[in-house]
Amino acid sequence: MTAFSLNPEQTARCAELRTLAAERLRPLAEKGEPGHVNRPLVAALGELGLLDALFEERFEGGGAGASPPGGASGALDLCLTRESLAYACTEAETAFALQGLGAHPVHAHGSPEQRERWLPPVRAGHAVAAFALSEPGAGSDAAALSLAAEPDASGGWRLTGEKCWISNAPEADFYSVFARTSPGAGARGVTAFLVPADRAGLTGTPLDMLSPHPIGALAFDGVRVGTEDVLGEVDRGFRVAMTTLNRFRPSVGAFAVGMAQSALDATLAHTAERTAFGGTLKDLQSVGHQVAEMATRTEAARLMVYAAAAAYDSEGPQGPGIARRAAMAKLIATETAQYVVDAAVQLHGARALRRGHLLEHLYREVRAPRIYEGASEVQRTIIAKELYAAHEEEPPA
Repeated sequence: MTAFSLNPEQTARCAELRTLAAERLRPLAEKGEPGHVNRPLVAALGELGLLDALFEERFEGGGAGASPPGGASGALDLCLTRESLAYACTEAETAFALQGLGAHPVHAHGSPEQRERWLPPVRAGHAVAAFALSEPGAGSDAAALSLAAEPDASGGWRLTGEKCWISNAPEADFYSVFARTSPGAGARGVTAFLVPADRAGLTGTPLDMLSPHPIGALAFDGVRVGTEDVLGEVDRGFRVAMTTLNRFRPSVGAFAVGMAQSALDATLAHTAERTAFGGTLKDLQSVGHQVAEMATRTEAARLMVYAAAAAYDSEGPQGPGIARRAAMAKLIATETAQYVVDAAVQLHGARALRRGHLLEHLYREVRAPRIYEGASEVQRTIIAKELYAAHEEEPPA
């Protein structure tokens, strides 16, 4: 199998997930309250065994970060899951992905005690996780974060400052928090901490956002954390953040591809049936060309997402070119989804703008992925930096 051709088992699994999302998860999503964690939906993801895939990795190569084979699904299957869920129920996809993003630092860098305490309830859908990196003055520039971790007399730290734009906040049960332990050290002075939501001094406020999933701000007023709360190593938290993002960026692209495919299929159905100017919309060359462009861009984005995920599975998180591939996949897929959904709205006309229409929903959902987990401009910066670094390492001809 290559990254560009799915085997029959994967194809069947995608179809199964679409059906599962439409029949079992969408009814739960429709009962949820926008802007709040839908705990019955998260619990259903756990009961159906879908959350297990978030914590199973297999690297075929023997590079840094390689883990033993056996029973693992890998980054490609994570992308297939996110794409399939997004096609039928974006709320289920987002709840699924946020569990992984928030808990991956614990899975990959946590102590045995941290993993034993938190991962089983996350996998079961009984505990909600959140990834707390962004701040009011440090979103895409993650190395500039200012949440202060100041040493205290007990040998631990006190966290003081704010986090903002945090998905699942303030309703999560724990947060993977990134704070500055060494002032003035940039990326080298950041430490990752596991902070339970009930820790004294931690408060949160929901934010009323365009996206329907929960997003909030967190305030840390001398929140105590100890050495037992560190994820990974002191002053090495930036690596924890970046390896987590490299793991999930291709699958953000998969989320976008799922939305684009859903919009494309809705457009095919609408333009094949809608009568206008003495025929159907599909008979108009301008419409046919538009649909062809939508389909071509969606397929191109899908292939780049699959290739990035396959490279991650082959080389591991520290493999050559992984950051560049992840950035490319997220960039092309999220920008493509924005284009496809917007074009679909245009071809549907005013009906697509009515509250409750599939495309009205996708139009609100599709905008945020171009910003979170690194805005499109940041992805271009990463790509350029990686390209020039590789160019400088090449021997002269």
